[in-house]
Amino acid sequence: MDTGTHGAAEHAHTTAWIASVLRGRIAAGELTPGSKLSEQSLSTSLGVSRNTLRQAFTILAGESIVTHIPNRGVFVASPGAEEVREIYRIRRTIEPAAVLWGDLSPQILDEMEAIVQRAQAARNAGSVTDMADANQALHRAVVGLTGSGTLQELMDRVLAEMRLVFYAMASAPDFHSHYVERNVELVKRLRAGEREEAAAGLRIYLDAAEAELLGHLAGPGH
Repeated sequence: MDTGTHGAAEHAHTTAWIASVLRGRIAAGELTPGSKLSEQSLSTSLGVSRNTLRQAFTILAGESIVTHIPNRGVFVASPGAEEVREIYRIRRTIEPAAVLWGDLSPQILDEMEAIVQRAQAARNAGSVTDMADANQALHRAVVGLTGSGTLQELMDRVLAEMRLVFYAMASAPDFHSHYVERNVELVKRLRAGEREEAAAGLRIYLDAAEAELLGHLAGPGH
């Protein structure tokens, strides 16, 4: 019985690991909306059985990151308006609270400062991908202020879905550029110890981003 229990635990760990790897690839922009996930190539490259891979797909489908289409396979999702609303419901709950009550250290502030400097450099270079990367890194760092592994896992799921939403903004390349300075301002307020102002500004920021995304998704061709 002990052996069976151990085997089940190992299997569950492997399934969670695969889901994490795929989630990370989506968050990094390596897997794009609408792309098919090949069971054969993924099971070979990850060194796992197809059954284990399918269970990982089930986890990701529950997170709205992949979609299973009967008789066709599993595809990276293309989030719509309701998914965007849910993303921002979560972000509005977690991120301002992290800013208000999270653990701020000089080291963390330096790391956040480096991220926004990277974003400014990306904006100046006209690199949309690098701006998106820096934006996600900063908001992951914000949630990291909570010190909660559970909230960080939730944010990783949200960031993976956010990356998919960003692809819908490909026809609006300036989407990220005007949030760069908002991120700079956020870090500046945290550095100054102005937590309440930072949290209030972040709520306004998130509301604006949600409205812009929903407006784009409701536009022609959507």
